[in-house]
Amino acid sequence: MPMKRRHFIPLLGLAPLGLAAASLRHTRPMQPEKLYFKDDGTIPNSHYPLLLYRQAFAAREAAGAAWLESHFAMNNWTNSWRNGVYPFHHYHSTSHEVLGVYAGSALLHLGGEKGQKVRVQAGDIIVIPAGVGHKNLGSDNLGIVGAYPDGRHWDVNRGLPGERPQTDKNIAALPLPSTDPLLGKSGGLLTSWQ
Repeated sequence: MPMKRRHFIPLLGLAPLGLAAASLRHTRPMQPEKLYFKDDGTIPNSHYPLLLYRQAFAAREAAGAAWLESHFAMNNWTNSWRNGVYPFHHYHSTSHEVLGVYAGSALLHLGGEKGQKVRVQAGDIIVIPAGVGHKNLGSDNLGIVGAYPDGRHWDVNRGLPGERPQTDKNIAALPLPSTDPLLGKSGGLLTSWQ
């Protein structure tokens, strides 16, 4: 009787590698969707594209959240949390942000009032450049892990009078992340944010 790979991996002591590989959907480098949003006078947005990785990982619910936290931390995106997305337009000026959807689905309004509505679901990962607006228009059992490059602290800005020009200065001073939260040093924002 042939030995099944699932039973063979633990015998070699490679179970952790097997679990990590099983959590990724694709073996080839993933190509994210790139969404561009211009400054609308209220939300600064960014000249860097928002990156949307569709069905980037397989784990769901608590296992998916744990995988996201571990994988993001391995790529130096930390200071993570589990929750959802605020139901109002907002952006961050002190950090870029990654959102990994481990449960449910949502309709997000990205880029501010003049932006784009995008449906996301469990398995998707969204890399949001500092300044890009995002808002939850409605969700169903949504679970998200958020994290930040180098564990940066984040602020919440709503496009209110008086936020700018300070938020613009904060965004301009941010360094580019040294890794992509999903792909590490092998692509993603490292090639898209040049």
